[in-house]
Amino acid sequence: MTGAAPAKPADDAPHLLVVDDDRTIRVLLSRFLAREGYRVSTAESAAEARAKLDGLRFDLLILDIMMPGENGFDLARAIRATSGVPILMLTARDEKESRIMGLEIGADDYVAKPFEPRELSLRVANILKRARPPRAEPLESVRFAAFVFHLATGELRRGDEAVRLTERECEMLRVLAANIGETVPRQALAGNGEAVSERTVDVQVNRLRRKIENDPANPLIVQTVRGVGYRLVPVTAAGR
Repeated sequence: MTGAAPAKPADDAPHLLVVDDDRTIRVLLSRFLAREGYRVSTAESAAEARAKLDGLRFDLLILDIMMPGENGFDLARAIRATSGVPILMLTARDEKESRIMGLEIGADDYVAKPFEPRELSLRVANILKRARPPRAEPLESVRFAAFVFHLATGELRRGDEAVRLTERECEMLRVLAANIGETVPRQALAGNGEAVSERTVDVQVNRLRRKIENDPANPLIVQTVRGVGYRLVPVTAAGR
């Protein structure tokens, strides 16, 4: 596949560590996840993974089970003794006992080879979403620019005027509003596990912008975070 190189992930994008003794798997996952907007490091063994874990902070680990020497189960067990970092187990074996063992050790999810890259990406996004620390108090409404958005009802108002939103626009705005000021990956805006392309998400965001931005071509409220996703910025009405 040819074309322009994927954009470099943002410095604050989630950092993943892929641990697999198969070089082909490491390269393919690294390239695919980087295109999805993640920062990715790799290791070919548990020993190399330990060295990187000692010096770097990761948001999620993808561990192959069947590795020579210390296998993925042993590594996951050792990590769980001192860390709560999310772990996704990756293996060629689709045996019930292996899945149960990985979950008992403390893994957050389990994917058997061969797998669809899109499925892996969705699982990664879901794990990262669950791993976010909960807010002290749930938000009832969010104010941005001249608008107020009520998360529970999905109602968007500009002063006394109600702004009509489609169901998808409401879903996306609810996710953005719940994480106001923070970068939200495209995967989190794609819906309930749907295989929605990045281009589709971009089109839907542009439609939402036409309803809330003074200049949709130069958005101030729903801003693009290149290579990752979008961010809802609580700008004041005077700043619009």
